[in-house]
Amino acid sequence: MKATMSMFHSGTPQLALSRQVTIAALAFLTVVDLFAAQALLPALARKYAVDAATMANAVNACTFGMAIAGLGVAAYGQSIDRRRGVTISLLLLAVPTLLLAVAPNLIAFAVLRVGQGLLMSTAFALTLASLSETTERMTTSAAFAAYITGNVASNLFGRLIAASVADMSGLGTAFAVFAALNVAGSALAARTLHRIPHRRPIDDAQSMAPASLRQVLGDRGLRAAFGIGFCILFAFIGTFSYVNYLLASPPFGLGMMQLGFVYVVFAPSILTTPFAGRLVRRLGTRATLTGGLLVALTGLPLLVGANLSAVLLGLTLVGVGTFLAQAVASAYVGRAAGGHANAANGIYLASYFIGGLAGSAVLGQIYSHAGWPATVAGVGLVLLVAVWLTQRASEAMNATP
Repeated sequence: MKATMSMFHSGTPQLALSRQVTIAALAFLTVVDLFAAQALLPALARKYAVDAATMANAVNACTFGMAIAGLGVAAYGQSIDRRRGVTISLLLLAVPTLLLAVAPNLIAFAVLRVGQGLLMSTAFALTLASLSETTERMTTSAAFAAYITGNVASNLFGRLIAASVADMSGLGTAFAVFAALNVAGSALAARTLHRIPHRRPIDDAQSMAPASLRQVLGDRGLRAAFGIGFCILFAFIGTFSYVNYLLASPPFGLGMMQLGFVYVVFAPSILTTPFAGRLVRRLGTRATLTGGLLVALTGLPLLVGANLSAVLLGLTLVGVGTFLAQAVASAYVGRAAGGHANAANGIYLASYFIGGLAGSAVLGQIYSHAGWPATVAGVGLVLLVAVWLTQRASEAMNATP
């Protein structure tokens, strides 16, 4: 293969392992700040003297910024140079990350998290658009699966790093470490994304944001995918934000370091998510997406008992199912949108992160007023809605190769 070929482009239906690793590494460094702070929720709640729901809403405020940036990229991202946009966004991301270490109150903390979200989502959306535009259709699912695998790894190792560093050196040092990772992500983007060839040409009508938005929102399968994305992060945020408080309380009583190691439950997802592309080619989008959602639903009953092993197994199944569903849904959006991938990816990410914000707020209130079993029931209801949306759009989804 020629050395000048794009790092994310292949003329064959197979995506080289080295490229998958690079895509995953970029994803890891792009979103590592998103969920790492969740491992610090109990410690942050003590620092700012607030309850679980209030602290979770402040930590998850980044999803608000991510939703806004997703819409912005959908409307104006076509004119943004992919490499430059990702590189600058990740470099600037280090600023609010570092300032979190000295945030004087909860409002300042939440504002900085929103700023993080704006920058993370911009880099995220521009990278997804680049993958959609520069990979062959047969390798799009593999490329997106690699990117979501990096997302999974950020959930696992980000939380482990956050918990272990905070336990040994304090919250301030933990945020400084993540600022350094932001800079590393910017360097990786600058080093690798310059190899991406020019975007595929699109006509003037497709390049206009209003036309793209009308085309995207008029597609039944894409509308369903946006709703499914909303449900996926709603369920994920709701589960993994508030399970920290469950596990830190009797009968479990886990400390900060132990809570960090709980997130080894994401390790199986690192192994299963890369197979999303292969499953889609063999089973189709609808069946694979439905299967992922059902795996997540299977794990929910295990979360309400007092047995730690059962809870960990339940969390593993929720992680495997939601990450698989996310990989399939995001890849479908990239394939189905065609020349409108920029608008479609932006809307998908906006819907996805709005779902996370809603999950934090709604399930936080349920947790505060009705307890953990009711929170789990709320997660289950939303995942069932996602299954329903998948069936509603099955014809459109299976028509997309």
